[in-house]
Amino acid sequence: MAPPSVASWRPSHSPPAGASPLLCRPEAAAPREAPRGPGSAGEAGPGGTTAAEGRLPPTPRRQRSGTALLPGEHCASAGMAARRLGGSSWQQAVALSRRCCLPGGRRERYRCSSSSTALGKTVENSEVTQEEIVLPRKKTWDKLAVLQTLASTVKRDPTAAHYMFQDDPFLTPRNAANARLYSLSKEAGKNAAKYIIKQFPQYFDKTFAEPNIPCLMPEMLTPQIEGVSEEALKERIHLRRVKDSVDLFDQLVQAGTPVSLETTNSLLDLLCFYGGGESTPEKEEEQKEDLEEPGVNASEQKAPKRQFQRGSQSSGSRWRENNNAERIFKIMPEKNAHSYCTMIRGMVKHGASAKAYDMYMDLLNERHKADVDTFNALITAVPYLKERFLERWELAKVFLNHMAQQEVQPNLLTFNALLKTLRKCGGVGRSMALPVVKEMEALGIEPSLATYDHLLFIFYRGVDLSSPGIIIEILDDVQKRSFIPQDPDDANFFATAMQVCCDLKDIKLAYRLNKAMEKGDNWKFLDMDRLNAYWSKFFSLLCMMEQIDVVLKWYKEMSLSVSVYWGKQASKLYCGETEQLQFTKVIRFFLQVFYPTPKNILDLLQALDAANHLEVVPSVWEDMKQMGFGRRHDLLEELLSLMSRERHPEEIQLAFAKCAEDIKAFHEQTGREQASLDWTGSALSHIALLFSRVGRTQDAWSMMERFQQMNRIPTDQVMDEFLTCAKQTNSPDEAIKLVKLAASLGLPSSQRLKSRTEKEFELSEKQK
Repeated sequence: MAPPSVASWRPSHSPPAGASPLLCRPEAAAPREAPRGPGSAGEAGPGGTTAAEGRLPPTPRRQRSGTALLPGEHCASAGMAARRLGGSSWQQAVALSRRCCLPGGRRERYRCSSSSTALGKTVENSEVTQEEIVLPRKKTWDKLAVLQTLASTVKRDPTAAHYMFQDDPFLTPRNAANARLYSLSKEAGKNAAKYIIKQFPQYFDKTFAEPNIPCLMPEMLTPQIEGVSEEALKERIHLRRVKDSVDLFDQLVQAGTPVSLETTNSLLDLLCFYGGGESTPEKEEEQKEDLEEPGVNASEQKAPKRQFQRGSQSSGSRWRENNNAERIFKIMPEKNAHSYCTMIRGMVKHGASAKAYDMYMDLLNERHKADVDTFNALITAVPYLKERFLERWELAKVFLNHMAQQEVQPNLLTFNALLKTLRKCGGVGRSMALPVVKEMEALGIEPSLATYDHLLFIFYRGVDLSSPGIIIEILDDVQKRSFIPQDPDDANFFATAMQVCCDLKDIKLAYRLNKAMEKGDNWKFLDMDRLNAYWSKFFSLLCMMEQIDVVLKWYKEMSLSVSVYWGKQASKLYCGETEQLQFTKVIRFFLQVFYPTPKNILDLLQALDAANHLEVVPSVWEDMKQMGFGRRHDLLEELLSLMSRERHPEEIQLAFAKCAEDIKAFHEQTGREQASLDWTGSALSHIALLFSRVGRTQDAWSMMERFQQMNRIPTDQVMDEFLTCAKQTNSPDEAIKLVKLAASLGLPSSQRLKSRTEKEFELSEKQK
């Protein structure tokens, strides 16, 4: 017989202060008799047994005159006895421990532990009672609990490259267009590999991976059951082989083999999910909200017919007339509620809302009850069934009443579907949205991010934006919670809320929203495109409302400009391994938070102009080149206009001239894949001014010649600045060329330029 487990005993009372820290248990404890007084160790104690009878050697102990040993000391003595008896005599130790008595003569069991002693608690004799042992409840840990705990100790690096670009940081995309192109290319490669494995499985029957991780290996999609049977049909349905499943079902029907209702419903589930076609990856997003009516308050306003028809089309596969799902549904000898509900959800998903409504009427006629998911789908389809806003709301209420009659409990997706329908109901939606939310709270259903997204769209789309009350209440709730995905529309909230902050021009709300986004795992709701849209709107609001120092701080943190590094290291990029590694390291931190759009750069330039911080413009130009914006006419015009508008200190003017030289090179650059940029009169004027102000006479004259080549007319300011530059560099020949150019173009200022040249330059007789 094995001794009881040590872990099954729990300490019940703490020993008095100063007691032995030894953990005393019944199976490993023997009493030591307490002496009646000093020097009387051999006399019988309260338990009636002497130390000699227990064969315990006399051990010096702290004693109190006229009192017995403390209970903790009894336990310590019992522990010593157990060790002396050895592990083979644990039964004797238990017997001795049962004779351990309290000083008052009461025979009660006493247990003490080192943990209790450490707490320093004392227990009075009158309070020591026998307690029941309670085993702790078993704790079940998730398989990823350890990894999640470790991950929680490390902060997320917002500057790290996206996981799909980790393999090659050197080729990390520099703008949103390239990021999308690269990510789609990578996914296309994965799909191509899956296609090859699916079409030629016989060439991929060996696994060389060590260790072999099944979830990372290709799925085995080859049917194992041969023949025509219901089991083979179930296997093909499980493998989602739509065409094979339909063919096998038809063979079973033709052979007169009955197919169970459960299997037929599973086949309907498969067909309705894919719309009757072959199983292919679903398209990324549903169609945008084409039925959303901004700025309409009349409840009887009619939705435009053209917009109504366009909105009824979904982006996925279309529901074809008399497809396999409808054909199989019609020949089913027996149908239950699941059969009807599957057909309704499939029709709604693939754009056949009218057919879905007719199928729901058939369900009611057959006295079946729909489930909550079916009602959710029907409520979502309401805008495609009715054209007037009030009619849409009335039909939605009909479905809600049917839910109550059929005792179907609504869930979060029900209310989100209702709010999504109210988005397309104009003024009716704004009047009924808040009562819907109150009903939701009355049922104890917590809103999700999709709920708040629908509310923001209803109250802040095309209406008066003077009142931020709704979004303030929403942010108050969002900041208190860390959300988990519950609705596909949850991912839209943060981008929508940031757009509302921009429309309201409220930077404080934007800061609050950003803080809520960074809380917990809320940032995971933003994929690459939504994250870029979110930060783009936030940065535009910063440029509009914040001080320039704050704007530049956010710009460096979000876009992580490498213009300073690039200017110093680009010339040494391929000179050696050290420079290459340094470049790769910096590029990894470049543009990982978000990819600025051309509008963001334009907003930044305007903010620099308003704050009179034009010395930062050259750094912005370096970033523009890295982002691929060096050939954007609107940005180039704004950049050149800011640099040439007025004179600056010499150091800044030299930096501006360097930017002008780069822009000139972009205009003259030619290649197979890109055409040269067309010169505009303003661009020629700005670059000529920038060259003239730093004494680059030859470069300035090359720009002046282009005026005649491009049939452009230079301004008087350009002519005067160039003449001043020629005087500073003592270049009378260029001054004479300028006068001839003005005369050939027929400019009114040609005579004035001639007089100034004769006055300010020492000309030879030939030059005169």
